[in-house]
Amino acid sequence: MSQHSEPRRIAIFDTSLRDGEQAPGFSMNTSQKLKLAHALAKLKVDVMEVGFAAASPGDAEAIHAIASEIGYQPGAPVLCSLARCTEGDLEAAKRALAPAHRSRLHLFFGTSDLHLAAKHQMEKPQALETIERAVRMAKGNFTQIEFSAEDALRTDPAFLKEALECAAEAGADVLNLPDTVGYTSPEEIYALFAEMTGSVKRPDHVVFSTHNHNDLGMAVANSLAAVRGGAG
Repeated sequence: MSQHSEPRRIAIFDTSLRDGEQAPGFSMNTSQKLKLAHALAKLKVDVMEVGFAAASPGDAEAIHAIASEIGYQPGAPVLCSLARCTEGDLEAAKRALAPAHRSRLHLFFGTSDLHLAAKHQMEKPQALETIERAVRMAKGNFTQIEFSAEDALRTDPAFLKEALECAAEAGADVLNLPDTVGYTSPEEIYALFAEMTGSVKRPDHVVFSTHNHNDLGMAVANSLAAVRGGAG
């Protein structure tokens, strides 16, 4: 008899209420977001990214309303807010997600040379300090912490590995490699995930996550390739 390993369980992270809402013509008010949040909860998605608390008072209000109405229920999805690596963003997310039984902070920081120079005006050591400080500041205030290396596909692989290890050591539970510009291919993203899941030092519970845009109609193919490469 052949030996079969246990099948991996892949968690679904749904960002319809945050990234999806940024698509032209798809902006929603709080009551519309609540309606969609109930539908996503019925679908039993594992994690629901419900907004970007620091982006606007409206976003914070919608997150708080969803956390109050859905987030406290047994078996509800983990509710998540996006945040930059700043204290103000962390505090906004903490207040908005307060009613949720299980919460996740989704920290992001651009790690490509272009983002470091144009967006952050930082050298690499300063960027690592910023990531570490933000993750450590968030620990204990949320059930889970996810770190996204924004523009991961265009980041120098050696520095990407360094940034992910920095976040994991500081306390991140999920490491996300997003295709921010929506331009990767299944071959490229598979190779990146295979390399990073195989080489990044991290605690045993830490999982890798994939986030793909559909600019070239490749989001599903790229997501499946990333899962094959080790994303969970």
